[in-house]
Amino acid sequence: MTFRYERSYRGPIRAVILDWAGTTMDFGCQAPALVYVEVFRHAGVPISIAEARAPMGAHKRDHLQAITEMEDVRRRWTEAHGRPPEEADIDLMYAEFVPLQVACLSEHSELIPGTLEAIETCRERGYRIGTTTGYTREMMEVNLADAARQGYAPDATVCASDVPVGRPLPFMCLKAAIDLEVSPLAACVKVDDTPTGIEEGLNAGMWTVGFAVSGNEVGLTRAEWTALSEAEQEVPRARAADRMWRAGAHEVVDSIRDLIPCLDAIEGRLARGEKP
Repeated sequence: MTFRYERSYRGPIRAVILDWAGTTMDFGCQAPALVYVEVFRHAGVPISIAEARAPMGAHKRDHLQAITEMEDVRRRWTEAHGRPPEEADIDLMYAEFVPLQVACLSEHSELIPGTLEAIETCRERGYRIGTTTGYTREMMEVNLADAARQGYAPDATVCASDVPVGRPLPFMCLKAAIDLEVSPLAACVKVDDTPTGIEEGLNAGMWTVGFAVSGNEVGLTRAEWTALSEAEQEVPRARAADRMWRAGAHEVVDSIRDLIPCLDAIEGRLARGEKP
């Protein structure tokens, strides 16, 4: 009889790698979505907030390009300009996007409730804290400063502009693991509010946790969300959670306030020899 033996990591979590907007700050992921709408309005091709949000999580230039590739947006662009969008158009919009995004980030930089408490618990357990983001380094410096003033300072931050290609490819997560000096990748948990961010973690060989309510998938501010009745919250929550599960998330909850039980569940799976 022939047997094959495989190694299986059964230790604890060693690192938690989180997204930013919609995950740890900016409830509803407002800052980037509003700027995409503004940039396309300036280009003479108005887009809906849903169209602006669809590719969320990617490098911001890639995000702009993905919007121009949507069938309805491409049709409206052609009607407005007499031709389909070109690379030069995307370059111009991105050049406008960057300063607009930098200028408005601090307006939406409040930490999501539960962030400081979750990070404190992670640190008490010895987890390293990393972050990845579709923002560029220039944009991220604003968020890092605003977060630090509120008591949140991750051990490592990797931006889309720091790697050859952003999400859903795994390079930001892999660089974060290197910067944190953490191994194996099965000891890392990627936390995000977009399907693209969940794919990023899965492609890196990490466990993943998706946030359904606090981020891009519902897209409401904290005040707008809490103003809804429980019955009114049920449909958008279920729709967003379904998107996360379909992306392959191992755990899905509302927000970072619910993160620690997810980490407990993942540690239980690790102890049983399960792999991401």
